Amino acid sequence: MSETKQLVDKLWNFCNLLRDDGVSTIDYTEQLTYLLFLKMAHERETRPLNPETIVPADCSWQRLLDTDGDELEVTYRTILETLAKQPGTLGVIFRKAQNKIQDPAKLKRLIVDFIDQENWSATGVDIKGDAYEGLLAKGAEDIKSGAGQYFTPRALISAMVDCVQPTVADTVVDPACGTGGFLLAAYEYAARDAEDLTPDEKEHLRDGFVHGVELVDGTARLAAMNVLLHGMSRADGPSPIDVRDALTADPGDRWSVVLANPPFGTKSAVKMIGEDGKTTTVNLEIVRDDFWVTTSNKQLNFVQHIKTILDINGRAGVVLPDNVLFEGGAGETLRKRLLKEFDVHTLVRLPTGIFYAGGVKANLLFFDKRPASDTETPWTEKLWVYDFRTNQHFTMKQNPLRRSHLDEFVECYKPGRPRGERAESERFKAFTYGELMARDKANLDLVWLKDDSIEDAADLPAPEVLAREIMGELEVAAGEFAAIAEALDSQ
Repeated sequence: MSETKQLVDKLWNFCNLLRDDGVSTIDYTEQLTYLLFLKMAHERETRPLNPETIVPADCSWQRLLDTDGDELEVTYRTILETLAKQPGTLGVIFRKAQNKIQDPAKLKRLIVDFIDQENWSATGVDIKGDAYEGLLAKGAEDIKSGAGQYFTPRALISAMVDCVQPTVADTVVDPACGTGGFLLAAYEYAARDAEDLTPDEKEHLRDGFVHGVELVDGTARLAAMNVLLHGMSRADGPSPIDVRDALTADPGDRWSVVLANPPFGTKSAVKMIGEDGKTTTVNLEIVRDDFWVTTSNKQLNFVQHIKTILDINGRAGVVLPDNVLFEGGAGETLRKRLLKEFDVHTLVRLPTGIFYAGGVKANLLFFDKRPASDTETPWTEKLWVYDFRTNQHFTMKQNPLRRSHLDEFVECYKPGRPRGERAESERFKAFTYGELMARDKANLDLVWLKDDSIEDAADLPAPEVLAREIMGELEVAAGEFAAIAEALDSQ
């Protein structure tokens, strides 16, 4: 058994013990995050060479080791409250932090028997980081907690990064970063030849290479800890993770690589409570000068946000649900402008059953930003579509997606090589700009393979997969009806 797996299993077994006390997977991972940070700060402060002080003296790990019972609970709560007010990485990790482990004896055991036994700042930071990443993956499997919505399958992330090929010369952003999976994979790809990098390049990799934005406090702290454990930021420096809604404004900064899996919910909404105490939900139309269309569709807005924050000649790889490919109105306007003003070159139709959020029909879209042009010539010449959906059936447990399942696509993509070298195959077809614009509403939902399950019931997916697919189709249909109603109301 690997050292990483041993560590994950050890920490996970304690999570199972705490579940009896009502501590959820996500709460447990959060508590681990706080305690791991304090332990790492202690290790940095007490090391013989170049010791550094990261947390205030009254927030030290030693204080937790020295107290028991109710005093431990009070001490821990005070430490969390103090650190929540600190700037930089400290403030992101401890923002709105609370102690969710109400049994002081179990809290003490977690501190002494589990975390204090490990040296988390040791040379094998990848082992500790991978253990933390493994813990996040286990947390994502806990469907009831909803944690899976922040977790993109690592096999998918790996394939996307292999296609985009980020280098140390790049800056990488994820405007909906969840627990930081894309940032981590991009960093690992760019740092493969770390021993050949100059000191300036190494510093850029650590302090300026990645940037993430995450709306949810708890998820942002997991991302901040994830990048810290993998050596992608400094404990006493600014955090590369911003806690805010990425869609509210143009940040002004531009990045050469965007990798993202934006939230699947279609509507940006806010709950309003009237004077009568009744709650209504109001869809928010985000109005930004840099956006092509004004819409409350969150997914369309993320595409618009990404086209803004991408630097000239920058590359984007984005996970998008089906409705972005065929939705009328704002969706049609967005697709036509994206195809004309950007080089939209590759689309992958993904199978169902690969995301923790069930019933999702999604795609990968790869596009590059090009300089503004005075001519009418579109930047998109051909859109290459890889059908990884037809006759492909995956489930999270019996047949999970593995990186090897995407080998054929990555080979077809030909990373780092001219797209003229690409060749059509059974699953890989090219469509010209003219062909795409001739389609009704510039619909990019392109299908040419025969679905065997239509003719042979034996080829049907498992009932639970079918149920999720039906739910997904109903949600898309509801979204389409809502868009029609919205259009009629505005007339």
